[in-house]
Amino acid sequence: MIRTLAAIALVMAGPFPGKGSAEEAGPTYDIMEFSDLDGWENDEHASALATFRETCRDLDDPDWRALCRAAGDNPDPRAFFELFFRPVRITHGSDEALFTGYFEPELDGSTRPSPRFRWPLYRMPREAEETRPWLTRRDILTGDAMTGRGLEIAWVDDPVELFFLQVQGSGRIRLQDGRTIRVGYGGANGHEYRSIGLELIRRGTFSEHEVSADRIKKWVRENPLQGEELLLHNPSYVFFREVSEVPADKGPLGAMNRSITPMRSIAVDPAYTPLGAPVWIEKDGRDVMRRLMVAQDTGSAIKGAQRADIFAGTGAEAGQWAGSLKDPGRMFVLLPIQRAYALLPDPTL
Repeated sequence: MIRTLAAIALVMAGPFPGKGSAEEAGPTYDIMEFSDLDGWENDEHASALATFRETCRDLDDPDWRALCRAAGDNPDPRAFFELFFRPVRITHGSDEALFTGYFEPELDGSTRPSPRFRWPLYRMPREAEETRPWLTRRDILTGDAMTGRGLEIAWVDDPVELFFLQVQGSGRIRLQDGRTIRVGYGGANGHEYRSIGLELIRRGTFSEHEVSADRIKKWVRENPLQGEELLLHNPSYVFFREVSEVPADKGPLGAMNRSITPMRSIAVDPAYTPLGAPVWIEKDGRDVMRRLMVAQDTGSAIKGAQRADIFAGTGAEAGQWAGSLKDPGRMFVLLPIQRAYALLPDPTL
């Protein structure tokens, strides 16, 4: 999609902490050997190569174009990465690695409103494109600005899941006639996102270690009046568009406007990690992971050189895994050899 799927972490913890003055000197680049990567030899490199091919043809730089041509010649996958790339650990100031997860939600819906399906997904109105910022979430949901304009794509049966669909940015709607439609990010009202997870922590409802997507959903449903008001605490509102160009067996569109791959695609901060680049992650914590991913997405909560959001897939099971992920570790960007060494400081300066 044009804008990334947003991170579950954005709901739970809000944006990554801002950069301090210690980071003004710029990032540090450490070129490593593949032997420095924990578990490198045990990964399924063919899967990573297939994911890399999904977006490498969209990279304009000559270095990357040459590598994409080489990737299309069916090379030995592990040898391909070891021959043409060098792992680079990029750090910036006090940044510590943080891995979170995101997924593609599935909601039950209808193309017509009914007593069950009462909550609409809207296309973006023209005024919202022309006026920045436009109306707040509260204005949109409690006023009549959207009434009678035919901007509804579908109606769903759960306002909480709809809120989280907006946070994610894209998803699937299972219709009552057996069809499924996919929706993607179609724009926003221009207001800054406010984390409802942070708001619950501020109120003392949950501690920082207790808050999660599932806990938030449960609390909102058990406290309907307070829950409705909590959702309105976030003035940001996301509009959708139908994404008919993506086959049902493919993942949703990422920031490169190509389908992303479960457990092989990550969202990154493009200020540090080039979109389309392979990235080796060493995720610790629960479900230790040593895997070669590809940076194919971005996210408003994904800020920092050692920051990645792992795409878990589609549906409730993927959502449960993604919603509980908040782990430390290390990440290394695989850069073309000449580009990697060009990052080193000039010893004559």
